[in-house]
Amino acid sequence: MDETLPPVTLVRQYDTQRLIPSQYSLPQGASVLTLLSGEDDAMLADLFDLDNATNDRLAAENELLPGIGLSELVFGVPHFRIVNAAYCHPHPLGSRFNGPDRGAWYAGFALSTAVAEVTFHKTLHLLEIGVLRDSVTYDAYLADFSAAFHDLRQSPAFADCLAPDSYLASQALAARLLAEGSLGVVYPSTRDPDGTCLACFRPALVGNVRKDGTWRFTWHGSETPIVTRETA
Repeated sequence: MDETLPPVTLVRQYDTQRLIPSQYSLPQGASVLTLLSGEDDAMLADLFDLDNATNDRLAAENELLPGIGLSELVFGVPHFRIVNAAYCHPHPLGSRFNGPDRGAWYAGFALSTAVAEVTFHKTLHLLEIGVLRDSVTYDAYLADFSAAFHDLRQSPAFADCLAPDSYLASQALAARLLAEGSLGVVYPSTRDPDGTCLACFRPALVGNVRKDGTWRFTWHGSETPIVTRETA
């Protein structure tokens, strides 16, 4: 065992929770571009051409992205586009356990943990623009996992990877783990003191994905939003 890496633990966790902005989880086959074009078919065609030229998920499906290729993506299963998008549309600066070239599927073991993570990042964005007023919806996606992940829950040597204000150490570790063939990381949430998160590096391991309702986050000037479940 390489003692310079975190230990590996078999993680069997069902109903993990991932919250995605509703704007990114339109009905199968639908596109937000149709809302922009109205009834103008010519404009819609032009918008689709532009979207196809700049869509990282489509680029990956055609072997045009450096971080992930067609052989790793998933097809023909429910919500496969949502899964692939997590890997093909990383944040420009990366996230805790991924760099800017390749994303990961992040999820909390409990809904409260997913809510805490979303609240932190969205509130930080609102503070940066100086407006703590907004109302947005997130769609919840459940997924099941049964895989051997590198485990940071009892790994004090890797405490710097859980720094609340820096991803430098965690991204460096993730790059090394990915090169070593790691399947992912399980770790304590830095936004929910009692929560556990995972970052799955491999799309094929994100199992039994299904949608589980929509949640509205509303900020009324406070850093703590009101979170309510949307009714059908």
